[in-house]
Amino acid sequence: MFERRSQPLISRAEFTLRVIRFAAVGLAIIVGSWAVGTLGYHYLQGLGWLDSVLNAAMILGGLGPVDPITHPAAKVFASLYALYSGLVFLVVAGLLTAPLFHRFIHRFHVELDDKQRA
Repeated sequence: MFERRSQPLISRAEFTLRVIRFAAVGLAIIVGSWAVGTLGYHYLQGLGWLDSVLNAAMILGGLGPVDPITHPAAKVFASLYALYSGLVFLVVAGLLTAPLFHRFIHRFHVELDDKQRA
């Protein structure tokens, strides 16, 4: 997935494609999580589709639900979905920063190796 320490730094074009791929995976995770939340609010709480989308987006964004939750199953779902959403935030943040962090560290190692050889 990433080049090894002994390999040269990839080109900017390849790096840009890597960042786009990682961002696409992050976006897919967010969209899938949003869909699960929407379905949960719609079927467990009985909210309309638009209200379900809004509540799922607010929980996924870390802001909390908009509509009061009255059904016990919906309360359990909302609790688990809120915990899951916190993890999604961390995973997507990691996905978006991993290529940047790796390139920085790899460049540092490549420059260090060049200096050691001289």
